[in-house]
Amino acid sequence: MARRDLTGAVDFGYLESYAAGDLDVVQEVLELFRQQAALWAPLLAPGQEGWPDAVHTIKGTARGIGAGALAQACEAAETHGEGCLPAVRDALDAALSDVAAYVHELMLRSLKTPPAR
Repeated sequence: MARRDLTGAVDFGYLESYAAGDLDVVQEVLELFRQQAALWAPLLAPGQEGWPDAVHTIKGTARGIGAGALAQACEAAETHGEGCLPAVRDALDAALSDVAAYVHELMLRSLKTPPAR
């Protein structure tokens, strides 16, 4: 698959391999990641009481999809504190952008591929 518009924030090869090439599973996992991000992202601001839980949860989901830079940013925030939250937000935005581009590409690909009979 062509990987245009991807920054490398997510290693989709890792995720595809982990899902044994089942793109339906990959899409489901990525949708869960997007839902998690939507729930936790509002807490990624200095002064938000729940930011440590948000960072920890996002770190786990990032590792699950192959978003290494995001997982590292979360780990830095866990270690060094809320001053690292802007880097977490930036890494989350990059991962979400890559996920959107990847899912879009899958949708385009499905339009070009005739259904199996």
